[in-house]
Amino acid sequence: MLAMMLQPLQALQQIAIRCIRLCCHVVERYICVFIIVMDVVDLLKDEILNLRKKLMEKEAVLRQHQTQMYEKAEEKGLYKKLTNVEIDRYSRQIIMPEIGMKGQQALKNSSVLVVGAGGLGCPSALYLTGAGVGHIGIVDYDKVKLNNLHRQLLHPETSTGQPKVLSAFNSLKRLNSFVHITPYDMQLDSTNALDAIRDYDVVVDATDNVATRYLLNDACVLTDRPLVSGSALQLEGQLTVYNYNNGPCYRCLFPVPPPPETVTNCGDGGVLGAVPGVIGVLQALETLKILLGHQGVVTKKLLLFDASDCSFRNVRLRDRNPSCAICGNEPSITALVDYEQFCGSKANDKHNSIHLLDNVDRISTGTYHDVRSEPHILIDVRSPLEFEICHLPGSLNVPLKDLASEQLVQPLKEVITKKGSSDKDFPVFVVCRRGNDSQKGVLALRETLSGLNVSVKDIIGGLHSWAKDIDPSFPVY
Repeated sequence: MLAMMLQPLQALQQIAIRCIRLCCHVVERYICVFIIVMDVVDLLKDEILNLRKKLMEKEAVLRQHQTQMYEKAEEKGLYKKLTNVEIDRYSRQIIMPEIGMKGQQALKNSSVLVVGAGGLGCPSALYLTGAGVGHIGIVDYDKVKLNNLHRQLLHPETSTGQPKVLSAFNSLKRLNSFVHITPYDMQLDSTNALDAIRDYDVVVDATDNVATRYLLNDACVLTDRPLVSGSALQLEGQLTVYNYNNGPCYRCLFPVPPPPETVTNCGDGGVLGAVPGVIGVLQALETLKILLGHQGVVTKKLLLFDASDCSFRNVRLRDRNPSCAICGNEPSITALVDYEQFCGSKANDKHNSIHLLDNVDRISTGTYHDVRSEPHILIDVRSPLEFEICHLPGSLNVPLKDLASEQLVQPLKEVITKKGSSDKDFPVFVVCRRGNDSQKGVLALRETLSGLNVSVKDIIGGLHSWAKDIDPSFPVY
C-alpha cells in the first residue's frame, strides 16, 4: 500500500529532475551564446581600435604630404606666405588650433569657384573672401534686378542693371583686397565648364536649376573636384557635398532628371531672404573644411534646414553607386553632354515657358484687351496671396488646385449658365503670372465645365505680358 502511494511521488521526482537538467542545458547554451557574443564584441572593439589607428596613421601621412607639398611649392616660389598685415587680419582664425599658420597659409594658396552670384552665392563668396581664400572665381550670366536685393546682399541698389559678377567683384574687393577675384560674366555649358573648373580646388554650386546641377556634377567628377551643393526655397534649405571622400555624386542619387513641370525655383515659389543666407554660409563653411582637410564634411548625408522652427537634421544618403553613369566603375559618360536636352529645361534660372495648348486655344494680351468690354469671364488661377498683390479688375480668383473640384467650381458653373446662351459658346479666359499655370487651368476647366457651352482659352504670357505690352503701370513681381 505504501509503495503504491510513493509511486506518483517518485514519478514527479523524476519529472522534476528532468526539468532541472533541461533548464541547466538551456542555461549552459545561453552562457555559450553570451560568451560567443562577448568574443565578437571584443573582436569588433579591437577592429575599431585598429581602424582608428590606421586612420590616425593616414592622417599623419596626409599632413606629412601636405607639409612636403608646401615646402616644394615654397622652394619653387609658388607657395605664398602670409604677410604681417594678413597675420593680423586673420589672427582670430590663426589662433585656433584647428587652423593655425599652416591652415591659414593653405587657405591663401587655395582656390574656389562659386557658380551663381545670387542668394546662395553671395553669402558663400562673402565668407570665403573674409576667411582669406587666395583665389575666388564667380560665374553668373545675369544682371542685378530689384527683386534680387532682399537676399543677394553683395549687390547694393546702385548695382541694379549691372552684371552680377561685376557687382560681386566690386563688393568683395572692398571687403578684402588681398583676395584675387576672377569674374566670369557667362553661362556655364558643355563647352566651357571643364576649362573653368580645372583652375580651382573646390566648386560651390549656388545655382537654381536642374540642368546646371547635372553639368556641374559631371564636370566635377571628370576633373576630380569636390562639389559643395546647396538649395533654398521658401522656408527650407538643403546642403551636401558631392564627389568627395568616395561619397556619391549627384547622378548616383538622381540618375534621371525630374519632369520640368515639377521643378519649382525661388522665382515661382518664393524664398525668405535669410534662408539662402544660412545655406550659403554653410556652403562656405564646408568649403573651408575641405580646403583645410578637416573631418566632418557633410558628405554621404544631406543637411536639412527648416526656418519655421530653426531646426537642422541630417539624412543619410546612399553610398556611391558602382553602376553610376559618370562616377561608376565603368562609366558610360566620359565627356560633357547637352544638359538642356537631357533635362528638358533651360540651363538658367530664368522663367521657362511650357507649351500644353495649341495656338487656337490661346490668345495674346492685345487680343484680350480688345475683347475686355464684351461679355466674358476672366479666371485668375494664382494663389490668394498672389491675387492680393495685383489682379486685373473683374477677374475671379480660383486657384489652380481648386479647378479640379466639382464642388469648388460649382459657383463658376452657375455664373456661366446665367450669363451664357444656348446658341454660342460663352468665352472664359484664364490668366496667371507668366502663362504656364493658365494653360494647366484651361485643361482642368475643360474637364470640370464639360457639358456647358463654353470656350476656354488662356492668355499668353500672363500678367507679365499685360504689364509689358498693355499697361506699364501694372505691378509685376
